[in-house]
Amino acid sequence: MEYDTVRETDPAVADALAGELERQQETLAMIASENHVSPAVLEAQGSVLTNKYAEGYPDARYYGGCEYVDDVEQLAIDRAKSLWGAEYVNVQPHSGSQANMGVYLAMLDPGDKILSLDLTHGGHLSHGHPKNFAGQLYTVEQYEVNPETGRIDYDALAEHASEFEPDVIVSGYSAYPRTVDFERIQEIASDVGSYHLADIAHITGLVATGDHPSPVGIADFVTGSTHKTIRAGRGGIIMSSEEHGDAIDSAVIPGMQGGPLMHNIAGKAVGFGEALTPAFEEYAAQVVDNASALADRLQEHGLHLVSGGTDTHLVLVDLRESHPDTTGKDVEKALEAVGIVLNANTVPGETRSPFVASGIRAGTPALTTRGFEEPAIETVADCIAKIVDAPGDAAVHAEVADTVETLCAEHPLYE
Repeated sequence: MEYDTVRETDPAVADALAGELERQQETLAMIASENHVSPAVLEAQGSVLTNKYAEGYPDARYYGGCEYVDDVEQLAIDRAKSLWGAEYVNVQPHSGSQANMGVYLAMLDPGDKILSLDLTHGGHLSHGHPKNFAGQLYTVEQYEVNPETGRIDYDALAEHASEFEPDVIVSGYSAYPRTVDFERIQEIASDVGSYHLADIAHITGLVATGDHPSPVGIADFVTGSTHKTIRAGRGGIIMSSEEHGDAIDSAVIPGMQGGPLMHNIAGKAVGFGEALTPAFEEYAAQVVDNASALADRLQEHGLHLVSGGTDTHLVLVDLRESHPDTTGKDVEKALEAVGIVLNANTVPGETRSPFVASGIRAGTPALTTRGFEEPAIETVADCIAKIVDAPGDAAVHAEVADTVETLCAEHPLYE
């Protein structure tokens, strides 16, 4: 059988792929959940493992011909254990949301109670939003950050947990820029007889290198994405003690999926291997340093940051104080027009629709992958502030677009 390239067989898709490569090369990716994986991870994810069904687990598959996929999945598991120090690891969930689903299915019955952070305060859909499966299957109440500090009020969380008596408390967030006290939340969970699920989707890489405290060995369950700060193949991961391993394995298959995406698991294995190197430790530290520089510079421009800064890879800007008539969506669109891609985001006490929002969320993982350090990050912050101040000014747009073009040329991607 002869094999043609995408360009030869499907020019429309080839054009879209080429366009996306060019878009990534010529814009600055600041969506906090995005990153640029290595060519090795891309190669693994585009490999012949796409062809292989492998229902089950290494050495316990439902189909034959799995000797090589067994090797790949076991490498991913072993490397994850080394990275995070976990007793048990499942690398099969297709996403961080499905990793959460795996824990819920393993440990909860329909109608059981979940206590999690409100989405507008930095939580996540899969933690119990009413439109999400978690909110539809389980009884959910949500806690909030302190409106004055923008930080989790652990005493208030303890009081809420005592009153609600949840079956699981969820920590770990999608738009929370501060260090999470996993030990305190585990203490609260233990006091009320609840499980503690720590969702580290955003900070997997920072936890692996010690740039954020780890919940592994503290929380009952740890879930995460494998394509954000850890910069591996796209998908999810579940970690726990061996005690819960069989229940989670059964919840993942047959509980919620059949064949795993073995090409994605190969990408996870390669990315985890990269994350075990000293170079990745330097990278993760620079991500945090860059986020701190971004936060400081934005505040110098008079922008208000939720919690007053960041300890992690992201900043959350609340526009209501400095630019009350400007929405997050206004800024998102204006920045994208000049080559800076981030997202509008809800903020604590949000009064606008989440489709419009009153804030913007910006992260540094992808820019750090491209080699950005603090001086370049400060230049990006200057650009953001100029657009926030004058989202409709053509001259400002032209000036910022030129700066973005220069920064992209100085920090090439996928040459």
